[in-house]
Amino acid sequence: MSRMLFISTDCHAGLLPGQYREYLDPQFREAYDADVAVQREIAKENRKVMLVEEINAKWRQGIEQELTGAWDHAQRIKVLDGDGIAAEVIFPDGITEENAPPFGAGLSVGPLGGEYETQWAGARAHNRWIAELSQMAPARHLGVAVVPATWDVDEAVREVRWARQNGLGSIMIPVMWGPHAPYHHPKYDPLWAICQELDVVIHFHSGPGAAEEYFGPMPRQPGHQDMVGGMGIYVCEAVWAVVRPLTFLIWGGVFERYPTLKVVVTEATTTWVANYLEHLDDRYVDWHVTAKLGDYKSHLSMKPSDYFHRNIRLGTFFRRKEVERRHEVGHECMMWGSDYPHPEGTWPYTRDMMVDTFRGVPEAEIATMLGGSAAAFYNLDTDRLAPLVAQIGPDTSLFNS
Repeated sequence: MSRMLFISTDCHAGLLPGQYREYLDPQFREAYDADVAVQREIAKENRKVMLVEEINAKWRQGIEQELTGAWDHAQRIKVLDGDGIAAEVIFPDGITEENAPPFGAGLSVGPLGGEYETQWAGARAHNRWIAELSQMAPARHLGVAVVPATWDVDEAVREVRWARQNGLGSIMIPVMWGPHAPYHHPKYDPLWAICQELDVVIHFHSGPGAAEEYFGPMPRQPGHQDMVGGMGIYVCEAVWAVVRPLTFLIWGGVFERYPTLKVVVTEATTTWVANYLEHLDDRYVDWHVTAKLGDYKSHLSMKPSDYFHRNIRLGTFFRRKEVERRHEVGHECMMWGSDYPHPEGTWPYTRDMMVDTFRGVPEAEIATMLGGSAAAFYNLDTDRLAPLVAQIGPDTSLFNS
C-alpha cells in the first residue's frame, strides 16, 4: 500500500463566545464582555442573510460532536485523521459556529466597520490562542496570524515578528483596504520585507465583499426592503475581491523587489486564473492598445504570469472542472483545502470528493496538488510527517479504481 501526503490549506478554528476573554489584553476585556451579546445577535442576523438555516441545520445532524473540533483539539485530531490530512493551515472561523475573533478581527478583517485599537486587540487575542493550539501538534497545525496591516504597518511588522517567534509561519491581511493605502503603496514595503526575511506566507482569504451594497444595512434595520439578487452578486464578486490585491502586488512591482515573497489566495476557486493571467500578460506586451500609454512596465523584469507562478499559490476545494484545467492554471500552484468545519467545504465527504475529483489524473500530479506543492511552499518537515502519512494518508489505489 502506497499513501500520499495530504495537506489541507484551508481549515478554520476559533473559540466560542466569551472564551477569547483570557487572551485579550486586560484593558479590552470589559468592552469584550459587552460586545459578546451584540456580536452573537449580529451573527444570528448574518446567518439569516448568508445561510439557509434549514439546510445548515440538516447538514449538522449527526456530526455535532465532530464540529466541536473547531475549538477542541482532541476532536480536531480525530477529524484530520478521518480525512487522511497530515497537516493543515488554520484560519480564523466565522458565523457558522459563532466563534469568530473579537472585535471584527476575523475573515473579514479590515478598516470598514472596525476600530484601530479594538481590532488589533481582537487579532492579538486570536493569534495568542491559535499559537497555543498549533503547539499542541506543531508538525500538523499551521496556524495563521491575523494582521490588520492597513491600520499600522509598523505594528504589522511587530506582529509578524511575534508570530514567527511563536511558531506561526503565516499571516492573513485584509482583502479590502477601504480608505487606507492600497498594497502597491511604498508604505507597505517594511511588511513585505519582514515576511520575505522570515519566510512568512501572506494570505488573502475569500469572504470580504461590499456586503451593504449587496444586502443593505447589516444588521438589518427596521423597514429595510430586501434587494433581489444580493447573494448572487456576493458569491460572484467575493472572488474578484480576493483576487484584486494580486493585481496591485504584481503591477506594483512588489514581487520584483521581493522575489521570494510568498502569497496564497484561499477559497476563491481556480476557474478564473487562466483568463486572468492571459489578461495581465496581454497588457504587458506591446501592441497598439498599450503602446500609446507610455512606459508603465519597465520596472518589471518578467511578465505578470511569471510572477504569479513563482510567488503565488491557490488553496481551493477542487471541483473536477478545475482539475481538468490544471495545465492552463499550472497544477503546481493548486493546493487542496477541505474548509473544515464549514458546510460549503468537502468535510465530511472529503475522501469521496477527492476520489471523484482526481480519478484518472497522473499520480505525480495528484501528489503535487494534494500535498507536495503545499509542503514546499510552507517549508513543512515531510520526514517528520512521514510516519503519520503511512498510517492515515489516502491510498494511491483510490484514484485508479
